[in-house]
Amino acid sequence: MTHAPRFIGIDVSKAQLDVACRPDNLTFTFHNDPDGIANLVGQLRQLVPTLVVLEASGGFQMPLAAALAVAQIPFAVINPRQVRDFAKSTGQLAKTDVIDAQVLAHFAEAVRPEPRPLPDETTRHVEALVTRRRQLIEMLVAERNRAAQAPTQTVRPSIKRHVEYLQRLVAETDDDISKAIQRSPVWREKDDLLRSAPGIGPVLSATLQASLPELGTLNQREIAKLVGVAPLNNDSGQRRGVRRIRGGRAAVRNVLYMATLTATRFNPVIKKFYKRLLAGGKPQKVAITAAMRKLLIILNTMVKTKTAWNKARANAS
Repeated sequence: MTHAPRFIGIDVSKAQLDVACRPDNLTFTFHNDPDGIANLVGQLRQLVPTLVVLEASGGFQMPLAAALAVAQIPFAVINPRQVRDFAKSTGQLAKTDVIDAQVLAHFAEAVRPEPRPLPDETTRHVEALVTRRRQLIEMLVAERNRAAQAPTQTVRPSIKRHVEYLQRLVAETDDDISKAIQRSPVWREKDDLLRSAPGIGPVLSATLQASLPELGTLNQREIAKLVGVAPLNNDSGQRRGVRRIRGGRAAVRNVLYMATLTATRFNPVIKKFYKRLLAGGKPQKVAITAAMRKLLIILNTMVKTKTAWNKARANAS
């Protein structure tokens, strides 16, 4: 028995789940609790959706995503920015929970993002640790800036103690990340592979494994675009605009940027590539972005082929 294509959008909040279905133009609301999720999954089984789309909502979507995975209902968790841009492109400027669900259903029908499997427990654990580390680093940078700008000595001792405390937390989080990776043979193998490249440290390795599980499964153009280091055209008619990067996974891109700065000093392939761009007159920002892209493509190839760093192979990437 065949079913007509049916696309579901679910707007997830802390308290409730607003559901829209296309092309039926049906809407439902369920509580975001175990009973509500069970009732929603039962309803979806009857509808037999082609695809369910929900936004990443600060973790509130995880119980529902887990239930959809167990029920083997195809679903994709989407970056909210993609959906906002899609809504603007369709002229949908009003915003309510029901409208958001309808936009998500329309996005599912028009774009048809590829369903992704739910991350395993190790991935979720390491991703949470990597996210917490990033938050601690942001607080640490803010406190150091406050120490430099403090007008008097009155508050500096307090800031110094907080900086030292945050530094301890960062070190403890790094240790937790390392232990989590070492406990998993699969993660440990990929960590050894990635860190065989000069300039790649534990933070980038963990970030790539937790936040970029597609590494090694996509081609070089797709992986660069996914991270947001692929320059996008800005042309119209005879005008040729400046190509810029935008979108992508900012958390991965930020860590990749710091690793690339190190690689331009200690990785012979990236160093040579970066210096050649600068010598050719490329602005520093353009050169470092190109180096980020080259490093990412090399790492993608290493994971795809399960081959440790090799200078000859890297030069050919």
